[in-house]
Amino acid sequence: MPPRSPFDPCPPIGRKFYSTPPHLFLGVQPPDLPQFSPAEALRKGTLWKVFADYYENPYRKGGKPRHG
Repeated sequence: MPPRSPFDPCPPIGRKFYSTPPHLFLGVQPPDLPQFSPAEALRKGTLWKVFADYYENPYRKGGKPRHG
C-alpha cells in the first residue's frame, strides 16, 4: 500500500495489481507453436497457447479470484 499522510484530502488508492502480457517475453514468434482449437481460440482471444493470458484483479470485491 502506498504511504498516505493523515492530512491527505484524497481517498487512498489501496493495493495496485497488474499483469505482464506474455508476448513481452517471447520476442520473435517461433514456428510450430501449440494452438488452441478454433472454438477454444475464440473464447481465449488468441490462437496460440503461449499468448493466452487470463487477467482478473485478485483484490476485487465479492470473493476469491478465479483461475481459468
